[in-house]
Amino acid sequence: MFQALLLWNLFINNAPDLMYSVFLQIKHVFLSVYEVVTITGDVNGAGTDANIFITLFGEYGITPKLHLASKNRTAFEKNKTDVFRIKTHNVGPLKKIRIEHDNTGLNASWFLDRVVVTDMNRPHLRFYFACNNWLSRTEGDSLFVRDLLGSLDPMDMPKYNKYVVSVFTADVKGSGTDADVFLNIFGENGDTGERRLDNDKNNFERGTEDKFTIEAPNLGRVRKITIGHNNRGSSAGWFVIVDDLGNKAMYEFPIGRWFAIDEDDGKIQRDVLVGGSQPTGIVYNVQVVTGKIRGAGTNSKIHMIMHGSKGMKNSGKIFLEGGKFERGLTDIFNVEIAALLSPLSRVTIGHDNGGVSAGWYCDKVVIFCPFTGIEQTFPCSKWLDEDEADGLIERELYEMVSLRQKRQKKHPWSLWIWTSDLPGAGTDASVLLQIYGEKGKSDEMRLNNKTDNFEQGQLDKFMVELPDLGKLFKLRIWHEKRNPFAGWHLSRMSIMKTLTKETYKFPCERWLDANEDDNEVVRELPATGDLIPEPLPLIKYRITVYTGSVSGGGTDAHVFLCLIGDQGNTGDRALINCKNNVNKFEKGNADEFIIEAVSIGQVRRIRIGHDGHGGGCGWFVDKAVIREEGQAESQAVEFPCDRWFDHNEDDGQIVRELVPSADGQRLYNVSYHIAVKTGNVSGGSSDSKVFVKFYGEKGDTSRMMLVVSDNNLRNYFEAGRVDVFTVDTADIGQINRLLIGHSNEGMRAGWFLDSVQIMVPNHGKHYMFPSHRWLCRDEADGKTEVEIYPSEILDVEQCKQNTYEVHIFTGNMMGAGSDANVFINFYGENGDTGERPLRKSNHLNKFEQNTYEVHIFTGNMMGAGSDANVFINFYGENGDTGERPLRKSNHLNKFERGQEDTFSITAVELGPLKKLRIRHDNSHQSAWYLDRVEIVDTKDDTTYYFPCNRWLAVDEDDGQIARELVPVDEAFMRKDEDEEESGATLGLEQKAMSTTYTLKIKTGEKKHAGTDANIFAILYGENDDTGLINPKASKSHKNKFEKGMIDEFIVEAVDLGELQKLRIGHDNSGSAGWFLDWVEINAPSQGQRLRFPCGRWLDTGEDDGAVVRDLYPAELQTELYTPFVPYEITTFTSDVFAAGTDANVFIVLYGQKGLCTQQKYLCVNKRERRMYFERSAEDMFIVELEDIGDVIEKIRIGHDNQGTNPGWHLDRVEIRRLLRKGKGSETTIFPCERWLAKSEDDGETVREVVSSEIITEKLLRDGTLKHNEIEVEDALETHTYKVSVRTGDMHGAGTDANVFLTIYGDLGDTGERKLSKSESNGNKFERGAVDKFSIEAVDLGQVYKIRIQHDNSLAGADWYLDQVEVVDVETEEVYMFLCERWLSTKKEDKRIERTFFVKVMEISFIKTRATETGRLMLSICVLAVIPYHFTVSTGDDHDASTTSRVYVIIMGPNDLETERLWLDLTDGKTCFAAGRMEHFMCYGLDVGEIKRVEFLLTLTTLVCGRFERGQEDTFNLEIDDIAPLKKLRVRIDATGSRPDWFLDKIIMRNLSTEEVYVFTYEEWLSKTKGPKRTKVCELSAVVDDEEMVEKTTYTIQVKTSDSAGRLVQWLLKQSKIVYFDNIVSKLYVIVRPGPAPGWHLEYVDVKDDLLDQIFRFPCDRWLAKSEDDGQIMRELACANNDILDLSDKTKYEIEITTANSEDAETKENIWIILEGKKGRSKEFMMENSKKKKFLRGATDSFEFSSKNVGEIVGICLGHITKEKKVKNESFWHVQEVVITEKELRNKFYFTCDARIPLAAKKDEFMMFECTKTVESFASKVRSLVPVKYEIIIITGDVKEAATDANVFITLYGVNGDSGKRALKGKYRNLFERGQTDRFLLEMLDLGELLRIKVEHDDKGSSSGWYLECVEITNTANWVTTIFICGKWLDRNKADGQIHRVLYPKY
Repeated sequence: MFQALLLWNLFINNAPDLMYSVFLQIKHVFLSVYEVVTITGDVNGAGTDANIFITLFGEYGITPKLHLASKNRTAFEKNKTDVFRIKTHNVGPLKKIRIEHDNTGLNASWFLDRVVVTDMNRPHLRFYFACNNWLSRTEGDSLFVRDLLGSLDPMDMPKYNKYVVSVFTADVKGSGTDADVFLNIFGENGDTGERRLDNDKNNFERGTEDKFTIEAPNLGRVRKITIGHNNRGSSAGWFVIVDDLGNKAMYEFPIGRWFAIDEDDGKIQRDVLVGGSQPTGIVYNVQVVTGKIRGAGTNSKIHMIMHGSKGMKNSGKIFLEGGKFERGLTDIFNVEIAALLSPLSRVTIGHDNGGVSAGWYCDKVVIFCPFTGIEQTFPCSKWLDEDEADGLIERELYEMVSLRQKRQKKHPWSLWIWTSDLPGAGTDASVLLQIYGEKGKSDEMRLNNKTDNFEQGQLDKFMVELPDLGKLFKLRIWHEKRNPFAGWHLSRMSIMKTLTKETYKFPCERWLDANEDDNEVVRELPATGDLIPEPLPLIKYRITVYTGSVSGGGTDAHVFLCLIGDQGNTGDRALINCKNNVNKFEKGNADEFIIEAVSIGQVRRIRIGHDGHGGGCGWFVDKAVIREEGQAESQAVEFPCDRWFDHNEDDGQIVRELVPSADGQRLYNVSYHIAVKTGNVSGGSSDSKVFVKFYGEKGDTSRMMLVVSDNNLRNYFEAGRVDVFTVDTADIGQINRLLIGHSNEGMRAGWFLDSVQIMVPNHGKHYMFPSHRWLCRDEADGKTEVEIYPSEILDVEQCKQNTYEVHIFTGNMMGAGSDANVFINFYGENGDTGERPLRKSNHLNKFEQNTYEVHIFTGNMMGAGSDANVFINFYGENGDTGERPLRKSNHLNKFERGQEDTFSITAVELGPLKKLRIRHDNSHQSAWYLDRVEIVDTKDDTTYYFPCNRWLAVDEDDGQIARELVPVDEAFMRKDEDEEESGATLGLEQKAMSTTYTLKIKTGEKKHAGTDANIFAILYGENDDTGLINPKASKSHKNKFEKGMIDEFIVEAVDLGELQKLRIGHDNSGSAGWFLDWVEINAPSQGQRLRFPCGRWLDTGEDDGAVVRDLYPAELQTELYTPFVPYEITTFTSDVFAAGTDANVFIVLYGQKGLCTQQKYLCVNKRERRMYFERSAEDMFIVELEDIGDVIEKIRIGHDNQGTNPGWHLDRVEIRRLLRKGKGSETTIFPCERWLAKSEDDGETVREVVSSEIITEKLLRDGTLKHNEIEVEDALETHTYKVSVRTGDMHGAGTDANVFLTIYGDLGDTGERKLSKSESNGNKFERGAVDKFSIEAVDLGQVYKIRIQHDNSLAGADWYLDQVEVVDVETEEVYMFLCERWLSTKKEDKRIERTFFVKVMEISFIKTRATETGRLMLSICVLAVIPYHFTVSTGDDHDASTTSRVYVIIMGPNDLETERLWLDLTDGKTCFAAGRMEHFMCYGLDVGEIKRVEFLLTLTTLVCGRFERGQEDTFNLEIDDIAPLKKLRVRIDATGSRPDWFLDKIIMRNLSTEEVYVFTYEEWLSKTKGPKRTKVCELSAVVDDEEMVEKTTYTIQVKTSDSAGRLVQWLLKQSKIVYFDNIVSKLYVIVRPGPAPGWHLEYVDVKDDLLDQIFRFPCDRWLAKSEDDGQIMRELACANNDILDLSDKTKYEIEITTANSEDAETKENIWIILEGKKGRSKEFMMENSKKKKFLRGATDSFEFSSKNVGEIVGICLGHITKEKKVKNESFWHVQEVVITEKELRNKFYFTCDARIPLAAKKDEFMMFECTKTVESFASKVRSLVPVKYEIIIITGDVKEAATDANVFITLYGVNGDSGKRALKGKYRNLFERGQTDRFLLEMLDLGELLRIKVEHDDKGSSSGWYLECVEITNTANWVTTIFICGKWLDRNKADGQIHRVLYPKY
């Protein structure tokens, strides 16, 4: 009963736990910092080398185990105090701590005196934990884990409870143990932790009682214990009694079980509930994965602790016995504990550091709880090794929530089985069980155990886990043995749901024996009991099985049958006891059998099959007939079959599902294609029979044996292989999970299952089931079957299939039949089925036929004819002809040069033709140049024209031997005939209507990955497929498909639509095996690049033996870009001597605004380069390039100057594009008429040419072509650019490499030009030289950048480039580009290519200095200015616009920033309008890498004439609410032609509150005018004629210490010294260098004339480098701050806002208590006397006096009735509470948003923590006192880590910063490699340190520095903060930074 209550409470409390699991994921939001102080005792050997851990237990929860890590090597030494800061989630007031160590190191023992823990959010909450004891395995009581109770009183000694534990060892043989026994007691308030039970006696001997005393904090009522041992001896069964002395209670824990690996259930650790001996646990499946790195395995004993939500509950330490923990292996355990912890908050895993190889690398831990159905993954990927990384041997692991999986929930049930008390009633057989309920059925469960179960007269108890089955109605129980001693007489069974006590009874009183009763070993029992009004009846089903009368139709195999009905099934029943024949299942037999089962309703299907055993196992089944016993024969149901059950016949299946004859046979079945991959591990193969079972949303299948493989690899389930099977069964919907296992038979029974994939074509689904585990009795958890869930479900619409039933009617006439192989293909709206064979049938063609005349025109050029076999397929609206060979031509010799061949093709009526596909087989003399194809539809006399004008040849054009062509209009054909161009211009139309695909095929890197077989591919799109493609001509390699190679091929297709699938394979010829890595398909016209991953073998001897695979695109690897368009480019070579070229010609097209294409080479191979560009030749190329718009302004054309005759004289270039609207094209003509040759003209091989004329041809509606010619006006001009390149004047600056330059302007670029011929020097690019070059290019517009590089050729390639100057000769504009960088692979950043922006040189400053010779040197600092382009987008909100003037400041590294870059509107625009986008270009300082941008609005408008004489200017500002305003500071920059300004006054009006502030000045802001000569003024605010800040005069007196006591006095009016609320806060005194800089300052007095008060700042210290601590800067705190006595009472203003929601208000009273860092306030009652307070949406203010509680961190808020009792349930909804401390004006905000219930007493309230604090300036500075900080700098122990530079540090805290402080030391060599340097700096207390900045000045011969870490200790409170760096501060290493900002490590 207690067990049920426990589980029920766990269940109903799971919802808050789930909420807390969300909290754990965001716990960093609620983090607290705790200060932990440990005091090691002053006894001999007290110190420790072990790792120390602490766990905090508080009211709100428990922290994880936290490592107290210290960089200090003296931590935890004898009589030492160590301070740590740990950051973890807030657990509230502490109750206890658990402190422990991991027992590592040379001296692990530790004597702990005490621990002090302080919550830094509430420093007044300081808890003291006294210990005064050893944490040691060898000292004291041998405990190294202790729970310590805490107290706020350091003198208090909390009392611990004592538990007396009595352990009774059983009096049976071998019951004693020598192992180490451990106990953990769990109670309401926690647990004791693991305690070893040991004393001076010889414990745990047979038949003895052993007593132990455990001292621990009070656990409250004890709930359970965990007891076990470490398996270091024999083991025993125990009875345990726990006597709680403190609570005067005694608890009994009866066990009576073995704790032994080889006894009972093999467990050596158990959870036992109080008084309960029944099965109590919830089983957790634990997978521990060891990493795949060297030395990852361990021999240590692994343990783990599972922590529940909030960490309040845990499993106790669990020893994972039996695991291997070897490298790369997964160990699986089933852990049973009596607590529901799932979902877990964290897992602790570790080991005992024992064994030879103790270190362990844990990869991850995966835990599945069947009760909640949650599988959690806890990644680790760290060493647990005292000699690796951080030395920890135990770690806390946290869940990666993204990997959480939801599995099927299973609930625990208690099962009782009574064996009858009859002679021979018991059995040794394994018993199996299956339970049925209204919602489904359970899996088959095996009830086996390592003890003797099912003995005569015995009751056996089991714990089983069942899914939610609803109300149970039957179970089936059986055993597997039919031998004489296996019989079993079952009396009855009972099953109870542990959680709800739902109970069902199953009476039996029958034999399960092959020789008793009805000789059956299977029984079905209907459920009875209170929940079952009427049990289902037992029915006898008579089954008649008819064996066919065919030769060899009988079988000797073991036959089984399963009936499937509306109410479940009978399970597989062996058909053994035949009622009418002795020799069963013989040819022509009808065999009868009786199956007894609980009624299954109407029989819908049967499953029948055999096991395949025996010599003649093949079986031909005619049919099966089923009827209930006693029914008439007419009511029998017939299930026809008429098929073989034989591996070698029909489809090879030996199990089939049959449906009644009235239903269709295949239409009700679904095919499941199962790919089973065996892991490639040693011994992973199996000889066992493998079965699989699917679970879906509509039900589940039976266990289906996988016996006939589709890929027929002979030996199934071999290591590293994939076996593919197909099973046909009922449709179960989407698969949720599967069960897979094996029979555990054969020599190699064990099996390593890697994964399972299931393809369901009917559903279009592809399921991935990862496993990667052993199914073996001797491996992992010993299971031979496993339930796995899909990791991924892919929607593969391409493979979605339906089942069609096809009826073929052969005609009834003589000779009508046929023995030929007949094929069929279905066509539908979504495509076709492909050709399918129909066995022994013929085809009745019902379509109307048509005859097509096909005219093939072979081109008239050399070698155009072909002897290859040609095939054609044309497509219409009604389908296609299929591929037809072109055999019978009107010519004997077909496809000859210039010949027309005519063919006749008969096919079904296709309708209008859409395209055709034509190819040849590449046989004989195969190269073929096809001019065009014309097809005449003879039915309606329509001619279709398909122009081609392309090669179909492996060695020509793009290497394709297949083309897809589309029809064109007849008008284009007539036009070409008139011009006698024979279709030469129609390639562009073909290109536009087709898609060019570039296929990159990657062969894998595996051994023997390459292939010599013939590869083929088919591309499937949403509209069509390409048909079979034979990639013959690789563009990248001559020898294709070799290991590691990427081969590139071109494929053209028409109207495929978006690609969906790729089928690729080979013909298995030659050295055929091929490992395909991936295929990438680039379709420029579609703007997408798809990756089809494969990573598998296409080899009959590898993987699954397949040589054809279907691949699908990986979405994450799909790349989208702007689609390309086709261009027809025609070049005209001039008719002059030697005009032709064999160089490689390229072209670039330019549109408007500098938009251009990529550089494209026009020839694809050397053969084309030899053929084209001959003298007076006209060469046409069709290319796909980026769409540059409607206008082509210029082109760049050139060549690479390679070949025997590279010079080229180009006459012109014509570029034709199709019109965007309508049919037609536009041709742009670019005249050149110049040489592109090194030896001719100006020696340039690249020309830029502008357009001169545009010719448009458009197809009109009447079918004619309209021709229009237009001359181009306003064409771009050609400019000459003079380029001057200055090489630096330093050693080795010159270069012999080839230099290339590209100039960029806003209208385009020059392209890469080689700087080959210097106009100024014969030997160019020499040290200190200036080389000049001329570049001719079309007008670039405004030049803004260049790219310069060299090719790193020749010996002296390194080049130091000083600058480049570009002069536009036509406009005389000069552009300067400063470089001053190396272009070298050996120097600087090792780059030989650089980009520079135009530099506008500005002289920033000039300075002079004297040299050693006495001369003056002039230093000019030149700053570089570059253009910045801005795009400003204004939002769409109605008030988004602004009329303000906008500027931008751009910031880079090293505090480099631009001036204000004004974004001034043009074109008459007066504002930044809503929803509009503006573009700007500004020149500013080159800041390098942009780190930050400030975007600001000024107080000016865009109206001209602002701030004019006598004028009022109005501005709208949005600023933070800082009211009431006190003063205003105004500044001018004093620039412009009129820098002076007379300011009268400024009026500020708050538009929300209508408050008006007046700031009057009436003076000049000017450097030259007025009495003040200032650019800055401070104005006091005036409100209602009252000044908010009074003016005063400060008199400063400085007392220097000397004999005269000299006093120095200054007079300050309107002083800049800051004061606040009449308190002067802080004063800085700095000594500047001079002849005698040393100064001893005694004090400084500041007199405020207005207050008539003197503020003294005492010092009494030296400000001198040679005195005191060497500091020349002091921060002085005011000694008068004690005028505010804050230790007494203060006033608090409380503002409470009630929520603006329904029923939020209250008429009752509210009370509050403030909790601060110095204490708690008294209770303050906020009375609601007139019921006008706390109204909906209102804010109410209260004020009360209290003692000063310091910084407020929390409040208690209560809602109390005015009467004594609460009549009705009522709530008050509080939104926010704001508390203001009146003296210092500190504000504390509490965001509540909570409903507080009405209560009669003050013991019910809600607590809220402070969410925001606004501290006043006075508060910050009042407590500042000088503090010394010890700074420890640790330089790294790496090569060249030391530095000679000057090092500086700046500390930042909550109270401000220290300023930049130098770290210097006398007579010491600082910052050496591996050295620790200590410094002492004094400054005002900074409070909690937030960050530090460490830097150096980069001076000295070795300035680079590797900083390891910085430790800073506040010597006032000895709080140490650690800042980890581990980085270089070096200009030449890493990121080149010489400063680092570091943050604290907690």
